[in-house]
Amino acid sequence: MATLLNTVSPAANLSAKTKRNGFGFLHSQVPNFHTFSLNKGFSRALALAQIAISPKDAVFSLSNWRVGKNDQKSRELRINDAFLQLEYMVGKGHKPEVTQATQLLYDLCKSNKARKAVKVMEMMVGSGLIPDAASYTYLINYLCKRGNVGYAMQLVEKMEGYGFPTNTVTYNTLVKGLCTHGKLNQILQLLDRLTKKGLVPNAFTYSFLLEAAYKERGVDEAMQLLDEIIAKGGEPNLVSYNVLLTGLCKEGRTEEAIKLFRDLPAKGFNPSVVSYNILLRSLCYEGQWDEANELLAEMDREDRSPSVVTYNILITSLSLHGRTEQAFKVLDEMTRSGFKVSATSYNPIIARLCKEGKVDLVVQCLDQMIYRRHSPNEGTYNAIAMLCEQGKVQEAFFIFQSLGNKQNYPTHDFYKNVISILCRKGNTYPAFQILYEMTKYGFTPDSYTYSSLIRGMCREGMLDEALEIFKILEENDYRPDIDNYNALILGFCKSERTDLSIEIFQMMINKGCTPNETTYTIIVEGIAFEEEMDIAADLLKELYVKEVLSQSTVERLSMQYDLKELTG
Repeated sequence: MATLLNTVSPAANLSAKTKRNGFGFLHSQVPNFHTFSLNKGFSRALALAQIAISPKDAVFSLSNWRVGKNDQKSRELRINDAFLQLEYMVGKGHKPEVTQATQLLYDLCKSNKARKAVKVMEMMVGSGLIPDAASYTYLINYLCKRGNVGYAMQLVEKMEGYGFPTNTVTYNTLVKGLCTHGKLNQILQLLDRLTKKGLVPNAFTYSFLLEAAYKERGVDEAMQLLDEIIAKGGEPNLVSYNVLLTGLCKEGRTEEAIKLFRDLPAKGFNPSVVSYNILLRSLCYEGQWDEANELLAEMDREDRSPSVVTYNILITSLSLHGRTEQAFKVLDEMTRSGFKVSATSYNPIIARLCKEGKVDLVVQCLDQMIYRRHSPNEGTYNAIAMLCEQGKVQEAFFIFQSLGNKQNYPTHDFYKNVISILCRKGNTYPAFQILYEMTKYGFTPDSYTYSSLIRGMCREGMLDEALEIFKILEENDYRPDIDNYNALILGFCKSERTDLSIEIFQMMINKGCTPNETTYTIIVEGIAFEEEMDIAADLLKELYVKEVLSQSTVERLSMQYDLKELTG
């Protein structure tokens, strides 16, 4: 373990071969599995449903897929059977019962079967049914949340082609999805299309648009856009102005934010507690305490009751500036005022005390938190890890040990979760230090622990060191397993080094470790992430034909990266 802790040597020299050569190796390593045939599943569905073929245009009922064993595999089989039955009957010219078809759509979404859910919507409309607006908007929202905004836009176009009207709410869902991915130009094109159809953007539309503008092009662009919106007769709401306040504060333009805040009543809006919190955060983080106190007094005069967010802003900023005694006072007042306190409120204080190396006060703070029945969370563990920066690694370990005992967690599970949490939040080196202490007290790292460390190192850009870990593990008689290799391959793919991930894949095969579905999925996603869509599509097709990837995985990847239709 000491060797692991001091790992700083360069990676083993892996030559970066061309992608296509690497993929050729991949193809040669894909086994010819023979798995369950969907045709057999469909036959079973028809038999179970005991379908009597009725005249065309007659409404038919689906077999009840919601009744039966409750384990995931059984549920998925029944949902798939119902989908295949629906597909077959609609193909024969029959109409599904609209309530059942809508419920199947919802259940497919909940099972992450996005492509099948879209197909259900298309089959409903194609057979002459009119789906309710709620299910249509739900499906669009579901696709956008998954990151399939492009596919959601294609669905809207198809539905409009069927004559199904699209309302402003649906367009807002698309706008919000595009905003999340920083696609301002596409949002503007979408709004142009919306207005040409005679639909009127509402205040929510403008808020999403302004947020995309300030995040992508800066707050000046967003403010100019707002002026254009108003000039064209648009009516933004307070949320739109709060977006601009946030943008100004994030760019360090607090004085301009205050001026805009003061101008709100003249624009017809009274600032909300959210508006006050935006300014308060900026003033406190800049250490402008007098101005912050004035703002708090104004909130009181204007009957704007503070929220949990208000208190947490004060606690966090006071702690950040080393004023932990005042932060404790705010925390106590928060408790007396009846607000729901959680570990989130304690964590900034704990982090500051750890940064100052005040171990006794850290322990007292944690004891109080647990006594008041506030369970530590990931932020708590990462705050404690800051003791390592002060050379107090043993003290940090003993605090972790004590927390695990007080919460009655199994020691092994608790330790490996702590390591995983630290690595997820960019504290991989402290995680190594804590792990070293853990091993001195009998903890044996397992595959999950090593995978956490590898992911953490890759996330922090230490790819060479992550590779070196493998060498050291093998020198110490540990054989990396498939999860360890997948963690390393994923790290390289996320760093846009898919070429080297193929080298690691080859190394894995040479050492007798068999890839699984996750391995191939990571590589396909890595290639697609580097925008090599044709290569990704070809590889995905090859893997699907050889039945290495399940149909649901192929459907998800095809939809997410807009790859070629492969599954019919």
